[in-house]
Amino acid sequence: MIETGHKKDLQLYLQDARDTFLWKLEGASEYDVRRPMTPTGTNLLGLVKHVTGAEAFYFGEVFGRPVEAPVLWIAGDAEPNADLWATADEAREQIVAQYRRVWAHSDATIESLELDAVGRMPGEGRQELTLHRVLVHMVAETQRHAGHADLVRELIDGTTGLRKGSDNMAPGDAAWWGSHRDRVERAALDASGGSGSASRWAEQGQVAGDGPGAGAVDSR
Repeated sequence: MIETGHKKDLQLYLQDARDTFLWKLEGASEYDVRRPMTPTGTNLLGLVKHVTGAEAFYFGEVFGRPVEAPVLWIAGDAEPNADLWATADEAREQIVAQYRRVWAHSDATIESLELDAVGRMPGEGRQELTLHRVLVHMVAETQRHAGHADLVRELIDGTTGLRKGSDNMAPGDAAWWGSHRDRVERAALDASGGSGSASRWAEQGQVAGDGPGAGAVDSR
């Protein structure tokens, strides 16, 4: 029998995004989980660090239940972007294990409180937030960053898919997807009067298909 209720629904979507992060790391090399894939340095392991810190902040500190986790730079207690990349001495296994520990702590907070329970943001003003609002925020934030992980992994080696064991991609081999991409490109050029321009980032070679599995598409 399926459990229903607002809290269970929100937890379901939060856990779905958590699981996506760990799946996107599977099969990727030590270099690939760390390397920056956008001009602002977005990378897979850094995304995991960030959502770990976010959960610890909102489900821990806000409700008076602190837990050890990466400090969010945006909170003003760390150097810029400190929670968005992994140093060479931060082990991948350590970061993943900490994420699991923090989400278990978050789940304990969620289970122990009613949705209308009130927490307080640290710092001046001490803004009040209900558990319901925090859950909605963390579902939105985690799912958004899971989308970032989708794109970063595709840029690395062409791997795509919504979640492990699902097939939400159109059927087609690498040649079919190449043809599809060309069709989309032609439509963009036609719509712009043929005045398309490659970005500086693309010109430097940091584009989809430059990874070790260039051209491969896994629609798991």
